[in-house]
Parts: sequence; structure tokens; C-alpha cells
Amino acid sequence: MTEQLNGKRVALLVADGFEQVELTEPKRALEEAGAIAQIVSPADGRVKGWQHTDWGDAFDVDVPLDSASESDFDALVLPGGVMNPDALRQNAKAVAFVREFFDHHKPVAAICHGGWTLAEADVLQGRRVTSYPSIQTDLKNAGAVWVDEEVVVDNGLVTSRNPDDLPAFNAKLVEEIAEGRH
Repeated sequence: MTEQLNGKRVALLVADGFEQVELTEPKRALEEAGAIAQIVSPADGRVKGWQHTDWGDAFDVDVPLDSASESDFDALVLPGGVMNPDALRQNAKAVAFVREFFDHHKPVAAICHGGWTLAEADVLQGRRVTSYPSIQTDLKNAGAVWVDEEVVVDNGLVTSRNPDDLPAFNAKLVEEIAEGRH
């Protein structure tokens, strides 16, 4: 997997309250594959993770959302957690940022509750996806075909259900980014 993604830049879009392992593990996998994985956030300076039932670590924001552009990245990752995607889907700039990746046919990956932001961006019509089970109705209402599988790939969109699925999620994430635009 090493150097498979050399020269690729990947945005990891998060607000406070993202499930920490859903950021750190994909970021690690991307960097091991040679990508530059950057945290993009509406937060100023630092963003705070969530570890299962309590606050986690703080992470430096590499690119403030206000100055982020889809054109600077080859792909997008949307970690879950409950607070994180709930905040992002209420942020017009975040929703527009997500939609731009779809408009330009770039790979996007969402895990757990990350699909909420996809629903708000109105990019799920007819797409086959999975997510944390509690948001399946929201995704179906947004036009998605929801399935209960470890990882689902639909034309460059990678989705998984929860942290237990991270090995499969990360492998497909790297594979889809290596393939490029879809």
C-alpha cells in the first residue's frame, strides 16, 4: 500500500465531536499510502474528538473551512460521531464543500453518522450506501438505497457502519482514491 497515493491530497472534514478513531485510523491509512491527509474544519485552530462516551483529544486544524477549496484536494473523508455531522450539516459552507466533491466526481468516504452530511448535501439519490443503523431512515429519505454491510462502494462513494468496519473502510478508501475521479 505504501506510496500508492503519492501526491494525493485528502481532506478530512470535521467539527468538534467527531468519533476520534474514525479520523485517526483513516488518516493513518492515507498517510501510510503516501497521501497528504489534512484536517479541514469550521473550528478555529483546534478541533476536539470524541472517544465512545467522553471527549477525546484535540487536533490541529490544517485548513480552516473558510479558506478550503475542493480544487485543492483529490478526495474527502467524513468521519462520524453524532455531534460532528450534526454540526456540519447545519453549516452551509461545509455542505457546499461536500457537494463540490460530488460535482467534480472525486472520491468521498463517510463512516458511521458521517452520512448525515451527505444527506444534507443532497448527493445520495439512487446511491447504494451503509451507515450507523440509527440514521438509515434519514439516508433512505434522502434517496439512498441503504444496506447493512461492512463497506459499500458506489461510483467513488465509500461508506461503512461503525469503527469495527475501519479495516475494510480504509482499504476501500485508499483503493478508490488511487483510482481517481469516478
